[in-house]
Amino acid sequence: MTHPYNEPLLALFDDNQNPDDAKSMTQYMRNQFAHFGIKSPLRKELLKAFTAGHGLPPVEQIEAIALDLWSQPQRECQHAAMWFLEKRRKKLPPATIDLIEKLIVTKSWWDTIDFLSSHDAAYFFKQFPETKETHLTHWRRSENFWLRRASILFQLLYRQETDGDLLFAIIRENLGSKEFFINKAIGWALRTYSRVDETAVIQFVQSTPLHPLSKREALKWLKSNEKI
Repeated sequence: MTHPYNEPLLALFDDNQNPDDAKSMTQYMRNQFAHFGIKSPLRKELLKAFTAGHGLPPVEQIEAIALDLWSQPQRECQHAAMWFLEKRRKKLPPATIDLIEKLIVTKSWWDTIDFLSSHDAAYFFKQFPETKETHLTHWRRSENFWLRRASILFQLLYRQETDGDLLFAIIRENLGSKEFFINKAIGWALRTYSRVDETAVIQFVQSTPLHPLSKREALKWLKSNEKI
């Protein structure tokens, strides 16, 4: 049964569906998820309008609301759940990290994992260090490569607060992986960190047997800015 809070939102999405865009969006996601055909700008406008009329989800119901949206077939619903989590983040308890983990490993694809890791996990790991101790230890060694991708990417927006030693250690744990999404994440994380500490990244890339994809992605910013 759909959560009562979500019923008018799903009706709003249904009223704004676009079959042509839904087809192309589903194909873009390799036919893994159905879509209403609501592109990101319109989806955000609809969510703002919805919350203006209905308010943000009650904090005590956020888990039930998010899980209900996650269970819906259309991908816009999972993005709506992440939008609500972001808006309510500062009022949520540390235990919300358990919900984030559950969302990471359910209906997993890059569009949800990258946001959940670099926004939600990043926030809770920083605000509540105990969640980092308990969950990152598990994520970085998990057989689920999406959790390992999250452990590589959670510092993406930390900038100068990035723990470079931790990043490098987690990358080393994933050396030899044949998984595209792991090797791509390694390159992305290194490229982002190169804007903070180019010397450390150059030294790490030169001394580490990275996958060619990871190395290529890691050095993109440095090369384009003639740092190497």
